[in-house]
Amino acid sequence: MKTLYIDCGMGAAGDMLTAALLDLLPEPDKFVDKLNSLGIPGVEYEYGKSVKCGITGAHMSVKVNGAEEGEMMHDHEHHHDHEHHHGHDHEHDEHHHDHEHEHGEHDHHHGHSHNNMAGIRHIVTEHMSLPPEIAEDVMNVYSIIADAESQVHGVPVTDIHFHEVGTIDAVADITAVCLLMKEISPDEVVVSPVHVGSGQVECAHGILPVPAPATALILKDVPIYGGEIKGELCTPTGAALLKYYATRFGAMPAMAVKAIGYGMGRKDFPAANCVRALLGESSDRTDTVSELSCNVDDMTAEEIGFAVERLFEGGANEVYTVPIGMKKGRPGTLIRVMVDPEDVDKMVRLIYKYTSTIGVRETQTRRYILDRKISTEKTEYGDVRIKTSSGYGVERRKYEYDDVARIAKEKGLSVSEVRMMLDEKE
Repeated sequence: MKTLYIDCGMGAAGDMLTAALLDLLPEPDKFVDKLNSLGIPGVEYEYGKSVKCGITGAHMSVKVNGAEEGEMMHDHEHHHDHEHHHGHDHEHDEHHHDHEHEHGEHDHHHGHSHNNMAGIRHIVTEHMSLPPEIAEDVMNVYSIIADAESQVHGVPVTDIHFHEVGTIDAVADITAVCLLMKEISPDEVVVSPVHVGSGQVECAHGILPVPAPATALILKDVPIYGGEIKGELCTPTGAALLKYYATRFGAMPAMAVKAIGYGMGRKDFPAANCVRALLGESSDRTDTVSELSCNVDDMTAEEIGFAVERLFEGGANEVYTVPIGMKKGRPGTLIRVMVDPEDVDKMVRLIYKYTSTIGVRETQTRRYILDRKISTEKTEYGDVRIKTSSGYGVERRKYEYDDVARIAKEKGLSVSEVRMMLDEKE
């Protein structure tokens, strides 16, 4: 299984993620040419090398109408009538706003405002030659940022007004990462716990704590930590990209590394200011799930069946029941629910809502799971989906039951007869 591991020991920003992924490619310059042909208004990507703490890596800068900008995500709801300061570092401390902009130079000469979500979609769908699925990825990532800003400032997403140049700059970073993820096409993306920095950051609203409110909201349910390094190490754009693409967060899995990329920021810290990306092969996969259990002895079989259905609909990975003996010799039922750790609170509420239990137990469990893919094959009986599971030295294929059952009903056959017919056609 092709695995991409992203080491965020010094946080993450959009340009640093772009540079780290570019550094994995055998011919990064050709990919940068591709980025510059997208048609983002006024944008030019520049790729080069940088050295931090003796490590050589890639550096990516984005110029908008010839000026390099940082991610100005914390001023989205403002117009252009206040001052902004940028050290033109285009990496971590990107929210120090003292630099004035002449608004005329940022008009892209097409009479369309880009300072709201409708304007961003206009850029992505009308100005850029992107495949539809990439355009959707870009908008999904930007929506994560907009939703966070909306909640932080207490206004609807439709009322959020982004800084014009900061918007173009962020769209450029997000687009580059989305295209690079498509180019690399990992089967799994594992992201380390994210170092967010410490201290405070200055923006137009005043002095804010690190991580800044929008970043903190985006990283909700993600493992993060601070440390001795003062400053903002993870930006909203970096956080949104990690949240969108991560299969899971945790330690680097066992993998045979084939390529290593370093995406450098400009600022110098005691530690190497970079995002590191490792691309390799891992045949085995593990993760951690929460098992929620409860005992009931006063529910009918129908009530238990109804509860199981509701728990699956609520997002449970697995729900099963076991007959048990309870106090005073009463027969009862153990209901066990497997759920992702971030969904525990939601699932506990559903268990209390649909069962008669008065107590729920939680156990953290490590799973060893096979990698699963679903493909569709055309047969004389119609499309049939096939689930392929592989890892730990085995591979298994299984026809999707719903498709087999459909054919069985249409042909007046049993499920086993349909499976035999499909096997004979291979």
